[in-house]
Amino acid sequence: MQSAAIRPLNNMLPRKLFQSEHEAFRDTVRKFYEKEVLPNTEKYEQQQHVDRDLWNKAGELGLLCTTMPEQYGGSGVDRLYSMILIEEQAYAGDSATGFSLHSDIVANYIHNFGNEQQKQHWLPKMATGEVVTAIAMTEPGTGSDLQAVRTTAVLEGDEYVINGSKIFITNGYLCDMAIVVCKTGNSDKGSANLSLIMVETDRAGFSKGKPLNKIGMKGQDTCELFFDNVRVPKENLLGMEGMGFIMLMKELAWERMIVAIICQAGAEAAFAHTLQYTKERKAFGKPIGAFQNTRFKLAEMRTEIDFCRAYLDRCMELQLEDELSVDAAAAAKYKISELFSKVVDECLQLHGGYGYMLEYPIARAYLDNRANRIYAGTNEIMKELISRSL
Repeated sequence: MQSAAIRPLNNMLPRKLFQSEHEAFRDTVRKFYEKEVLPNTEKYEQQQHVDRDLWNKAGELGLLCTTMPEQYGGSGVDRLYSMILIEEQAYAGDSATGFSLHSDIVANYIHNFGNEQQKQHWLPKMATGEVVTAIAMTEPGTGSDLQAVRTTAVLEGDEYVINGSKIFITNGYLCDMAIVVCKTGNSDKGSANLSLIMVETDRAGFSKGKPLNKIGMKGQDTCELFFDNVRVPKENLLGMEGMGFIMLMKELAWERMIVAIICQAGAEAAFAHTLQYTKERKAFGKPIGAFQNTRFKLAEMRTEIDFCRAYLDRCMELQLEDELSVDAAAAAKYKISELFSKVVDECLQLHGGYGYMLEYPIARAYLDNRANRIYAGTNEIMKELISRSL
């Protein structure tokens, strides 16, 4: 088990996104993962979720909801700080913490579409870690098809009555509130039937399944949520009724960028671990890195990683300018998640038999990375989105 986050190699084309204040923040994040997360990796995997107080520790350091305005408990910074948080998590080889979904997806929905009362009530508590949040989209049998959602929310007087279930919900087991994608209408146009409703998990009829037993990402809190006549006040509606699909589409581009950032940093970390290993591991009397096949494999991976880094950083520049297109974000998610899988597979091969041992970071990366080609929209959906722009 590694005791410190790996530092990736300098890119062949130097990155130009970050300034000194960003690097100071990066140092804080790295130390947090090295002190609070990495020593507890095995514990988190056994219990299938992080300790609840880890959220409070992250909040105390200002690592949650950093992009939210100061009046709502955030730091009012741009998404470069989110990028740093996601990168450092990947460099640490951590797949247990669900901070980015809480801070960069749920918080954005509330900030962008919520009213002032909703923002004042939820965002400060989310920033401190007092409240953990999730977003409940996927259902058994629906997958990427959001318009096929069957969880219903029927308005009765001043309350919505919610019935249905959700699956594969990150932060679901520990969450105190979930934004639930519900069917609130019966229009022929399925997208006009969806609404987003904030549901506190202590409400009668709301229950959680046990953490799901996954092949990888075992420390990450992922479970099923069940709604049996759950009553919530109509004031819990986020935005307007029937606008759920539009709100989801607006934020999905950034969600796909998050996956691309995870995969890019993950590929860089896997490569750095493998380069170090090939310098130390000997076969036939010399380091395996001295063999031409190894050198060529490393050269190929390094080149592809740096090409993807250049594309991703350019997408990030456009994201900061609010000019990133849906197809560009889809391409980043598709290509870089595919790259991550390829790099991890090649790197494990260069480790030989040791690459199959879980105490080596490359083995954990091999198990953890596969989901990136599925969530936030499968890569097949990404290709469909790209093709529509042709």
